[in-house]
Amino acid sequence: MKTGMLLPLFGLGLLLFSANPAVAADGQSCPETLNFKKEKLADDNIVDLCQEYKGKVVMVVNTASFCGFTPQYKSLESIYSKYKDSGFVVLGFPSNDFGKQEPGDEAKIKEFCDRTYKVKFPMFEKTAVAKGTDDAMYKKLASIAGEYPSWNFHKYLLDRDGKLVSSISSRVDPATRSVTDQIESLL
Repeated sequence: MKTGMLLPLFGLGLLLFSANPAVAADGQSCPETLNFKKEKLADDNIVDLCQEYKGKVVMVVNTASFCGFTPQYKSLESIYSKYKDSGFVVLGFPSNDFGKQEPGDEAKIKEFCDRTYKVKFPMFEKTAVAKGTDDAMYKKLASIAGEYPSWNFHKYLLDRDGKLVSSISSRVDPATRSVTDQIESLL
């Protein structure tokens, strides 16, 4: 249940829940950047991002299958493969917000990622990420970063405590030295 919600209590009035920080399964507080549950791509399984990725260096990226930056899937998979055993993860969120470059359903997106780029990093439900989105996770990331993605393959890099370290332009390939240096310094 979300904190700060009013809950009708069997017609006896309203019960106000306090706005305490979310608590992860391990009893520790959850970073606000990971305090979300997301559905896996083309799958009904729901993942608690805090439970799954708390304590890892996380790169959140909005993806698209028909974009000039789509070859970044190869770079994302490369850095994921290189650093995953050290506590790094890439979280991909397909989006059709920019140029309608992700028009397919989730099954088609998953097939494209598997077949074309052999993507092994976690991919999640198709998500609206642009300014004005209703997606709570992207609203949170954008409010902290001071910017929403302005195109496909925008990246947010979080440290092991879930704090935003950098907001990385779509134009910057994730395997460039400037990005991998940041990742290595956080591992």
